[in-house]
Order: sequence, then structure tokens, then C-alpha cells
Amino acid sequence: MLNSETIKSRNNVKIIGSGPKTLLFGHGFGCDQNMWRFLTPYLDAQFRIVLFDYVGSGNSDISQYDKQRYKKLEGYALDVIEVCTTLELSDVVFVGHSVSSMIGALAAFERPDLISKLIMVCPSPCFLNFPPDYQGGFDKEDLQELLSLMDKNYIGWADYLAPLVVGNANSAELIGELSGSFCSTDPVIAKNFAEATFFSDYRFLLKKIKQPTLILQSQDDALADVSVGEYVKQEIETSSLIVINAQGHCLQMTHPEIVSESIINYIQ
Repeated sequence: MLNSETIKSRNNVKIIGSGPKTLLFGHGFGCDQNMWRFLTPYLDAQFRIVLFDYVGSGNSDISQYDKQRYKKLEGYALDVIEVCTTLELSDVVFVGHSVSSMIGALAAFERPDLISKLIMVCPSPCFLNFPPDYQGGFDKEDLQELLSLMDKNYIGWADYLAPLVVGNANSAELIGELSGSFCSTDPVIAKNFAEATFFSDYRFLLKKIKQPTLILQSQDDALADVSVGEYVKQEIETSSLIVINAQGHCLQMTHPEIVSESIINYIQ
């Protein structure tokens, strides 16, 4: 069992702001806690905010990376649980971007005493298509091709994926930042996380979520169509869905005012 200081340094835990309610922010694949910096200034006067990096991302302690643990999202959910218990948190609102929505849901299902509400920013329980019942957005072959590009040309892969994720209509600066973030992650770790993200299917989990859940969905998202947000809403009994008139998969970076307002209104 790791001690609390090891867990804090392992996940590069930072605490900002103050308030009676704690928000715990989980970043998406290829990102780190820095991606929340557009959003936190709108929230840190009212909430205590806990930021962290998953092992292998950002300024986490890469020496703690365990391929076996992190080959499935459950390993990352264990990070979330350990951060909560280390900081003695309970009744937390978990704000997850993209794949972190499912990581947060796994942690919330495992430890409902720690997480009382979920906020999912552009979630997807499954990126794969299973016609005719479910359209996650990608055929298996497309994703296998994308991952084989990671092996052949890592920079090219990052430059291809970043505009798709951020949305071409958004600033070149944000696209460049995401591409740089992809490139700064160890390629072996990135591929492992990509496989855990894009080839997993957590649709079964949604019906088990009992926490009130807010889903924030982008109107035009190349990675998760509005129909995916509607599917998540339909499956989580205690959820509500807000579709934001925006392009891209990173609403917390491109539309922080709208996202923060939605969070404040939901929690209050």
C-alpha cells in the first residue's frame, strides 16, 4: 500500500480554490491537468478544486507506471479512489473529460461514499460501432489503423488526431497545444492508454450509476456524436443532458464560460 505522499506525487496532485464543495477533475486521453486551466478561474472562488495527472500523463511519476494495472480503465479508476482516500475526500463532484467520464463512473460505482455527483464532458462509453444498436463513431478497423499509425509515425499521428479532437473551427493554438501534449506522452504508455480508451466497452456500467449525472455534449464532435450523449442520458437514470452549440471534443478548453455556468447551476 502506497503512503499518501507517494500517491500525491505519483499523480501530481494540486489543490486550488476554496469552498464547501470539492470538485475533482479527471483529464482525457493524451491530456493532463493543465487542460482545465481555462475552466478553473470561473470556479475556484466557489469550490475547492483537486487536479491530478493519471500515471504516465503530465507531471505524474512515470516510475509508478504499471502496464498490467493500466491496460484497463479500472486501473485509472483506482488512481481516482486512492487520490480521494489520501486527501480524505467524500461527497465529491467528479468532473471527467472524455474517457475520464467512464473512469469517474467506475470509481463512483466502486466507492459511492466518495463520489456523490458526476459531470461528464463529451463522454463516450464505447467508441466502437455495433450496428444497428449502437454507433460509437468508429469501426474497429479504423481504430486499429489509427493505432498502427502511432507505431509508424508518432508525430504524424498526433498532428492528425489533434485537429479532429479540438475541432478545426477552434484556434490553431489549442490544436497545437493538444498535439504537443500527445507528443510529450511516452509512446508506449500512450498506446496502452489509447487501447484502454478506444477498444473498451463500458455501456453495461451506465445503468449501474446511481449518482446524479450531468452530461455536457458538443453539438459537433468528431469523436462522440450527439447520439452518444443521448445514449448516455437514456442509460443513466439520474442524468440530464445539455447540448452546447460548439465544435470539438474539448468543451472545457473552447467554451469554459458555458461549461462553468452549467457546472455551477447543476451543483447549486
